[in-house]
Amino acid sequence: MDKLIIRGGNRLSGTIPISGAKNAALTLIPCALLTEEAVTLRNLPRLADIDGFQHLMTQFGVSHTIPGKRPDEFGRNVTLEAMRITSSVAPYDLVRKMRASILVLGPLLARTGEATVSLPGGCAIGNRPIDLHLKALEAFGAHIELAQGYVKASAPDGGLPGGEFDFPVVSVGATENAVMAAALCNGTSILRNAAREPEIVDLCNLLTAMGAEIEGIGTSELTIHGVDTLHGATYRVMPDRIEAGSYACAAAITGGEVRLEGAEAGDMGSTIHALRNIGVEIDSDKKGITVAAKGPLKAHNLTTAPFPGLATDMQAQLMSLLTRAEGTSVLKETIFENRFMHVPELARMGADIETEGRTAIVRGPVQLTGAEVMATDLRASMSLVIAGLAARGETTVRRLYHLDRGYERLEEKLQLVGADIERVGDD
Repeated sequence: MDKLIIRGGNRLSGTIPISGAKNAALTLIPCALLTEEAVTLRNLPRLADIDGFQHLMTQFGVSHTIPGKRPDEFGRNVTLEAMRITSSVAPYDLVRKMRASILVLGPLLARTGEATVSLPGGCAIGNRPIDLHLKALEAFGAHIELAQGYVKASAPDGGLPGGEFDFPVVSVGATENAVMAAALCNGTSILRNAAREPEIVDLCNLLTAMGAEIEGIGTSELTIHGVDTLHGATYRVMPDRIEAGSYACAAAITGGEVRLEGAEAGDMGSTIHALRNIGVEIDSDKKGITVAAKGPLKAHNLTTAPFPGLATDMQAQLMSLLTRAEGTSVLKETIFENRFMHVPELARMGADIETEGRTAIVRGPVQLTGAEVMATDLRASMSLVIAGLAARGETTVRRLYHLDRGYERLEEKLQLVGADIERVGDD
């Protein structure tokens, strides 16, 4: 198994290209199940999760074509075609490693009238039940059964009639599943207290390009007028706001200056606000964002929240940055109850962090030192890389399969801006 070796202390400087968003791509891919025509997605990141989802799509009879492209280029274009659905079953072996697999439930149900999907896996960052996915689909007229680790959903004869659903709490995945299903319902569906994340806007924009009729895009109330059929489309995946925020933290912790080419500041408001309060300079234009840390970093209190609040996916990276800030910072995690698993690993590197429940207290600045650390989930992995870039000496990060799920060729991008980092095979 591979590991990363990081020799800290280099100031990052240069340009990093930002890839297509993983979280958006995993929502856009199942849209191909909603039409017989081809859906071409441009700027898909080359990630383990994307490859796994495409493999799952072949289970349903979806073909995918990847035009020739140099292997040293970031991103790729993929054409998906589901002319005929040959299976409506998503088996355990294909679903267990990736939570996003549940997003095939709504499209399969809407297109074929039935779907059997294994309960999903993914990062072990806390309890993430799918009950809201199922309740929303039931509100649209679906019959749901849970049996032997599978969700079995069926629609009435003639298809889902559509309906209304008020989310008791904001759920990104459930909103995505419901929107995809509603696009082919027989009537009008209304979702209230829907998630507003940029990735959901991206989903709605693709569905609209395919012929869906959606009102309220970008708001917490979505009205979807079901249509008989959707057609194919070509669509570019939005830039990855979490990847961009992660590299911003990497630049800042090294006192560097990095251009994040392709990053969209409009999707990163809460992250940019946090970085500026910590003392990081941020400039943006239509083509990207420039991040510079020219003075001392300052302590800052942060609380994660649904969009437009601070993304839970940025909490770990900002925590690493705050170990180098002057003063005491308090971070509150409101989304997941088990998302401080990176704290013991950061402590191995000299971080002064105390946790109590969903609150972490970070005291700084401390001089981080290199150590052997182990990744526990995707974003925790990146927090360890960020810490390693600022640490004195050599840091070894193990369990890279977490990183490979969400960061396209991470070490190559960091090498572009002067990081001393390499991937090596384990002994």
